[in-house]
Amino acid sequence: MTDPVTGHRPTAIEMAAARVLLEPWRLLTSPLFYNVDRVPTDRPFLLVGNHTLMGVLDVPLMLLGLHELSGVIVRSLGDHVHFQVPVWRDLLTHCGAVDGTRENCEALMRAGESILVFPGGAREVFKHKGEQYHLIWKSRTGFAALAIKHGYPIVPFAAVGAEECYDILVDSDELRQSLLGPVLEWLTPRPDEFPPIVAGLGPLPRPQRFYFRFEAPIETRRWAGRAGDQTACLELRAEVARAIERAIRFLRRVQRRDPAAALAVRLARELAGGTSGRRRAATRAGNRRPGPQRR
Repeated sequence: MTDPVTGHRPTAIEMAAARVLLEPWRLLTSPLFYNVDRVPTDRPFLLVGNHTLMGVLDVPLMLLGLHELSGVIVRSLGDHVHFQVPVWRDLLTHCGAVDGTRENCEALMRAGESILVFPGGAREVFKHKGEQYHLIWKSRTGFAALAIKHGYPIVPFAAVGAEECYDILVDSDELRQSLLGPVLEWLTPRPDEFPPIVAGLGPLPRPQRFYFRFEAPIETRRWAGRAGDQTACLELRAEVARAIERAIRFLRRVQRRDPAAALAVRLARELAGGTSGRRRAATRAGNRRPGPQRR
């Protein structure tokens, strides 16, 4: 039964179904995972990272890969807009996502769940031109306050690759300055979070390779009892942001030097590697070795 606050925790059958549904996209993007061994498996944590352009291209693969490599199930906090769309909200719910309110987050923490949060929210997803891989967190510190209050460690992570799946043709700033501006102002109270007009392979995303890196957990005990102290929350937020930005820089270097960045090379290697089941078994066995893990 689904709890009205903590939502639905994905079952083994649902995770297996997600794996089957995502396999074609996984094959096309060949995700690489770095430092999965830094992700705690003995206690819950708050997973905090950069939100990439359009948002949904890499997150499902990251969560599924993390589960397969570490056994951890992470629950996602989603933007309120997602849960206003019929069918889509049901799919998100079955994947373990909940509406990203403070109350829902606290309920998940009390239940001992590991949680994914993107402080940048929709504004970071709907980037403007020139904002590739920027953290756009405005003045948000809620995730830091809740982590301090509940003693949750924060695991910073970075995702690279999805920003290259599309080119931004017209961003929300340009739309607001066009004849459509008044319409956008009427349609949404947050016109700066309106999706840009993008192009990849036509309307479809380019199948770029995805890269994920997890940083060492940041313990929040240093700020214990200071959840209501804005200075403490800003200190923690800044430390998390620096870790994410370091990880982004590392992954972008990897991306530039990757000999398998081209789709044709990746597909040839995937086909030469045998069945996906054997690849996954080998990945799990080598999860504690240095270097990237494939999923």
